Amino acid sequence: MIRIEAVATRKSHILIPAAWTITLLASILPDILWIELAIGDTRWLFWAKIGLLLACAAGAAAWTETRPLRNFVMILLGIYLSEELVSQLTAAAGWQSRFAAAGLPFMTSMLGIQLGRLVVAALMIGLLLALGYRRADFFLVRGRPDASIEPVRWLGFPKPVPWTRFGGQFAVYISLGLLAFLVLGGRPEWSTFVRAAPMLPGVLLFAALNAFSEEVTYRSSMIAGLEKAVGSRHALWNAAVFFGIGHYFGVPYGIAGVLMAGFLGWFLGKAMVETRGFGWAWFIHFLQDVLIFSFMAAGSITPGG
Repeated sequence: MIRIEAVATRKSHILIPAAWTITLLASILPDILWIELAIGDTRWLFWAKIGLLLACAAGAAAWTETRPLRNFVMILLGIYLSEELVSQLTAAAGWQSRFAAAGLPFMTSMLGIQLGRLVVAALMIGLLLALGYRRADFFLVRGRPDASIEPVRWLGFPKPVPWTRFGGQFAVYISLGLLAFLVLGGRPEWSTFVRAAPMLPGVLLFAALNAFSEEVTYRSSMIAGLEKAVGSRHALWNAAVFFGIGHYFGVPYGIAGVLMAGFLGWFLGKAMVETRGFGWAWFIHFLQDVLIFSFMAAGSITPGG
């Protein structure tokens, strides 16, 4: 098992709190607070974050002690600007009429969403390569799927065991936890799942694409950008917190969604760091998305219609 840890120097004492500050301010945490306090429109926060990240990039270039954070800041900028670019492109009339218009079937609208996310992931891969990273640096390789885990006593694994055992078991446990949340929160009519069965091939495809896109955009790129600066543990948790907060308005949603997505983000990041590969993280994420998209597909069908 390979882990990269920051050297305990004065520089690391600056880099770690700086990395956390940047992560939290660049996340949707300010948006959540702004909306929950009912202050007003949040669109300006996007440009405020872009300005903040540009200022941080300039500061990292000018200040030697924070220079190791330069790539991380550039990666966050890449995420926001790529998403904004895709958002602007998909707002075009042609795209809206084909994929995103209100009332279009689940399969059609989800295809539009996943194509957009795939473009963002491709742009992030291009940015990482341009910054000098190799595919192995951002885990887009097979790695060692049978590598040993770092023991996690509170999860019932006090000793190192292969990821082929640990990952398989917890993929099931996490999936069952998400399923319970979706059932209790949505209280679906089960007949809609039977009628949604023809959409299963599309659900599987979209789950595979979404898991790939989100793992590249929000996990492998962020961990790669931070790992050498602050160490594997802090890089993993920064990415997990950013991912978890991003689900406050998503699926799963609310505080419970933040906690569930944050835990999943930590777990998937742990898989990447310890196996130095993409496989386990993608597979476990894929299983969660199969459940989520299945409920979305069923929810798109009018009961009794």
